[in-house]
Amino acid sequence: MNTLLLNKIYDVKLNITNWKKDNLIIGLVPTMGALHKGHASLIKKAKEMCDKVVVSVFVNPIQFGPNEDYNKYPRTIDADKNICAELGVDIVFAPTPNEMYGEGNKLSNTELTFVCPPYNLTDCLCGKSRPGHFDGVATVVTKLFNITSPNYAFFGQKDAQQLYIIKKMVKDLNMNLTIIPCPIVRENDGLALSSRNSYLSAEERTWALTISKSLKEIEKLYKQGITDCSILFDTAMSILDKNLEIEYIEFRDFNTFEEVKSAKNNTLTAIAVKAGKTRLIDNIILV
Repeated sequence: MNTLLLNKIYDVKLNITNWKKDNLIIGLVPTMGALHKGHASLIKKAKEMCDKVVVSVFVNPIQFGPNEDYNKYPRTIDADKNICAELGVDIVFAPTPNEMYGEGNKLSNTELTFVCPPYNLTDCLCGKSRPGHFDGVATVVTKLFNITSPNYAFFGQKDAQQLYIIKKMVKDLNMNLTIIPCPIVRENDGLALSSRNSYLSAEERTWALTISKSLKEIEKLYKQGITDCSILFDTAMSILDKNLEIEYIEFRDFNTFEEVKSAKNNTLTAIAVKAGKTRLIDNIILV
């Protein structure tokens, strides 16, 4: 299959227009590149459901804070294209920041129109330590939806807060597509797949393995009937490696995103830590 690598919005829209004329079902998998098996699982799901699949590869500058890893975030476009070609992707859309936001624009809401989700969804969990992050995410995702006009867009559950916000945005703004959540993909040792895992030293990776172990223990206790979130919190704290810098352990109703004190069906248990300088997130939904 001939996978096109395109970096111009016009060229992508031209292909999309032709597909729409033929009433083809279009799937979008938005990524920041450095593709791994987690991304591959999204692409495979898109291939199952859609006639044509677009994978965007764009390290989005407006979702990174001033002290975050934008400049060192892994960029592996040649390898990414090869993975996409092997999986039968039709278009890899890899624009530059200038293509996405206009040459000469300051990448801030003083000059750009931003899409801003509700504050009660962005001022908690990852939003606490990453002010403006979800404004940047919502803005770039909206632009990608407008460029590719997908019937379906595929997002991983690992970024659970992002998934919830994007689903709400699509509903609130009457966007004409469906969001398809996809399960977390893990390494054989349980570590949730992430492009940032490549930053970890061997020692830091050992610390990081306690994240999934703590979530599994919480799930085990919940299935035994323990619902008090303070007990579940203490359980996680007792398992997480002491070398990890814990940013949060929170329990939220995944229907409303409100914090809960007693776990119930569809409770999101989310953890964020730093292993050395690498920020890692993981979660589980209790059912």
